[in-house]
Amino acid sequence: MIVWINGTHGAGKTTTAALVQRLIPDSRVFDAEKVGEALMDIRPKLPGAGVDNFQHWPPWRPLVVETARRVLDFAGGTLVMPMTVLVEAYWREIDAGLAEHGIPVRHFVLHADRAALRARIAGDTVLGPDSPFRLAHLDPYAEAARTWLHAEAEVVDTTHLTPAEAARRIAEAVKG
Repeated sequence: MIVWINGTHGAGKTTTAALVQRLIPDSRVFDAEKVGEALMDIRPKLPGAGVDNFQHWPPWRPLVVETARRVLDFAGGTLVMPMTVLVEAYWREIDAGLAEHGIPVRHFVLHADRAALRARIAGDTVLGPDSPFRLAHLDPYAEAARTWLHAEAEVVDTTHLTPAEAARRIAEAVKG
């Protein structure tokens, strides 16, 4: 099984995923961003729109599916995958690819209201305060949430939750 933890940049996906992994027996964290980083390391650079976002490169999505499938075939258990996917077509491609291999997916979205997200981004110690990268994704997240994302996933409103509380909710939903 895959527990996919989606949400905008700065929502707490990586922190929450590590906590979820501790609560679900025989689980591992697989950050699909590492697949994108591998593509970004290719020299000379790959062509096209992926230069600013590796998710736009057509190889990224099937490589995420294939890597997850291979890891699950090898190790079994559950993969906890913290990864922002805001383009509906990309999510559908990944979800369909996993389904083709018979891999069940529980898709969660960590949601917080805009004020909470802005406050978290302002205090970000990873990318630094007021990361332009994270701020630039607030509007695309809001649009995805409004048009498709919240209908496709189990929404965990983290506006007033700690990462540990969010992780418990996800783990309980998966186990229940």
